[in-house]
Amino acid sequence: MTKKYDDALALIKRGVDEILIEKDLEERLHSGKTLRVKAGFDPTAPDIHLGHTVLLNKLKVFQDLGHEIIFLIGDFTGMIGDPTGKNITRQPLTREQVDQNAKTYKEQVFKILDPKKTKIMFNSEWLGRKSAADLIEIAGKYTVARMLERDDFYKRFSTNQPIAIHEFLYPLLQGYDSVELKADIELGGTDQKFNLLMGRELQKHYGQKPQVVITMPLLEGLDGDKKMSKSLDNYIGINELPESMFGKIMSISDELMWRYFELLSFESTAQIQQWKKEILNPRDIKIKLAQEIVTRFHDKKSAETALENFTSRFQKHQLPENIAEIKITLTAPHIALANLLKETGLAVSVSEARRLIQGGGVKINGEKITDINFAVKPNTSDTYQVGKLKIAKIVVVAD
Repeated sequence: MTKKYDDALALIKRGVDEILIEKDLEERLHSGKTLRVKAGFDPTAPDIHLGHTVLLNKLKVFQDLGHEIIFLIGDFTGMIGDPTGKNITRQPLTREQVDQNAKTYKEQVFKILDPKKTKIMFNSEWLGRKSAADLIEIAGKYTVARMLERDDFYKRFSTNQPIAIHEFLYPLLQGYDSVELKADIELGGTDQKFNLLMGRELQKHYGQKPQVVITMPLLEGLDGDKKMSKSLDNYIGINELPESMFGKIMSISDELMWRYFELLSFESTAQIQQWKKEILNPRDIKIKLAQEIVTRFHDKKSAETALENFTSRFQKHQLPENIAEIKITLTAPHIALANLLKETGLAVSVSEARRLIQGGGVKINGEKITDINFAVKPNTSDTYQVGKLKIAKIVVVAD
């Protein structure tokens, strides 16, 4: 084995949960051929957070090693709805929702991947042309008994929870994508293992060499417990303001910091291990992570400004100098504070905003607001603080 090969394999294996089958991966890398590396994303939500970037970062590794990257948007399968981890039948998305979310994905993914070296594809390009007879043929490649080996299907079946027939089609069609693309490698989260292995099985049925499956861990959210999710409000969006992104990273535990370094940072493993050995203040190491992440999704100047603002705000108890300004236009005489926080992105939902207000987590110009019926009128310009990390100047004008 050459050093170049060893280094490449080490980069690929960093942070990986499982490789099926590792021997196959080594053989394909040794062949020197440009490999087709695929990852599929169902456009079920319009925003990408750092949890999604664990997979994107690994795609970037393969891309930098010279392999062909296919970012597959499951616009067809997205209208079925991925049953993974669900105890009820998932509501399919409309064509309009899929198209809008897919557009947003495309805009965000190139913050990590090189647009000139990435193939963006949609599985409706082939699945949308399939006839009923074609789908029956694909369905004939797998048995119901094998399908029920899948954990979430088994649990629902054993507890008499309904499973719709179309839900069985989802893993079959996702697997068929690998046949259509002749994928050498497919990446996915650990929760997608069944679907990824389906690709291997179907490739065998269609006379192809089965793809290597690489599963990546699900990144824990800011709470350090549950996986990062918008619905749990424990996420960091890649489009968040620099100050918010920086502050959220600084809020994670010291233990979780190393997990984030492993899965999110492009620093070398040797450098990270060196920091672990040195007797350093964890806060100083965390600042390095925060600056790296903010620089990646914004720029170096934004990262430096975010650090300055963070230092002033939390060490000197001052407000940052460069507060983001958000303008909102009202057509009504007023807007409820909870709705305003939701509309400006300072809260994920109106219900979350109400909880924050009731809990004393919202300030306007430094004054705590606890009345959930508080209304904001047009022609105002005030500084809003939500929790410890979110702050913005909101300008409300009349239409």
